[in-house]
Amino acid sequence: MLNAIREDIRTAFDRDPAARSSWEVLTCYPGLHAIWMYRLANACWRNRLLWLGRLISHVTRWLTGIEIHPGATIGRRFFIDHGMGVVIGETSEIGDDVTLYHGVTLGGTTWEKTKRHPTLEDGVIVGAGAKVLGAITIGEQSRIGANSVVFRDVPEHSTVVGIPGTVVATATGSLIEDGKINLDHHLLDNPVAEALGHVLKMIDDVNARVDTFHPQPEGEKARKVDELDKDRISEQEKLERFLGGGI
Repeated sequence: MLNAIREDIRTAFDRDPAARSSWEVLTCYPGLHAIWMYRLANACWRNRLLWLGRLISHVTRWLTGIEIHPGATIGRRFFIDHGMGVVIGETSEIGDDVTLYHGVTLGGTTWEKTKRHPTLEDGVIVGAGAKVLGAITIGEQSRIGANSVVFRDVPEHSTVVGIPGTVVATATGSLIEDGKINLDHHLLDNPVAEALGHVLKMIDDVNARVDTFHPQPEGEKARKVDELDKDRISEQEKLERFLGGGI
């Protein structure tokens, strides 16, 4: 048990650049407190002390704002950063070196007394507010972007964003080096912006094709067409700036 606590404290230093001392981590990290209490609740659950396991889980939620069902399966070096609002369901399975941020839900989607919660393989990172729902598998070393809603399997080494969650990138490199995760989880693609960009390109192609069906305008008509083109280009530039995060 002491070795596990020491490993958890080292994990906090590896995953959180704000960690300054072992005493601070030991006393001020609710994610670690929730994990330690989960282990006690899980031991009760495995020994058929079901009510006691649920009671420990309930008290832990009251103290930390984190709810981990005692029936969940959790691997080593699991880290919950900040933690408030995290919910981990009964049949969830979490591998080693997984990181969750605040507001994450690993939720179930059926009344059946079967596997109904997600499986997170080794090295998965789930961003703040994300919801992972159902008996799906998130492949190892994958990232789930903040506030995404995922209800389909995700291949390993993938990046998922959006509602519903869409795989926007795959990679072969590791998200964890020397125990430290890649904290650049804000640098994610925007699938909605990409889709709208394709729509804008299609509209330009349609306009170009329509222009080939009409003779070149002259005089007052040509002036009006030029004004319409300038207005269209201006509005398209505004939309492109918006999709790129500008104003």
